[in-house]
Amino acid sequence: MGAGTELGRVRGLGSAKDGVHHWWLQRVTAVGNLVLMLWLIFSLVRLPSLDHASVVLWLRQPVAAVPMLLLIVSVFWHFRLGVQVLLEDYSHGAARVIGMLALNFYVLAGAAAGVFAVLKIALGAA
Repeated sequence: MGAGTELGRVRGLGSAKDGVHHWWLQRVTAVGNLVLMLWLIFSLVRLPSLDHASVVLWLRQPVAAVPMLLLIVSVFWHFRLGVQVLLEDYSHGAARVIGMLALNFYVLAGAAAGVFAVLKIALGAA
C-alpha cells in the first residue's frame, strides 16, 4: 500500500476546523432572513396601496431603508453560503474554481445592485 504509518498516510486529510463556523453563519443568516422577510411582508401589507409612488415614499424613510439594506445583504450572503456548500460537495477541480468565482461575482453584483437601488430611492435620487 505504501511506506509510512497509518497516521502519516492520513495526515492533512482531516477536518479543516471551519465547518462549524460556516454552519453557524448559515443559521444566523437564515434567522435574520426570516425576521426581515416578516418585517417586509407586514410593512407592505400596512401600506395604503402597492403602487410605485407609495412604495417609493415608504422606502425613503430610514426606518424602511435600513432594514431593506440588511435584508438584501443577508439574503445574498445566505445564498452564497448555501451554494458554496453545493459546489464544494458536488464539483471538483477546475469546475469548482470556476463555480466559486462565478458565485462570488454573481453575489457581489446582485447585492451591489440591490443596495444601489435602495440607496438611490432612500436618498431621493429616484
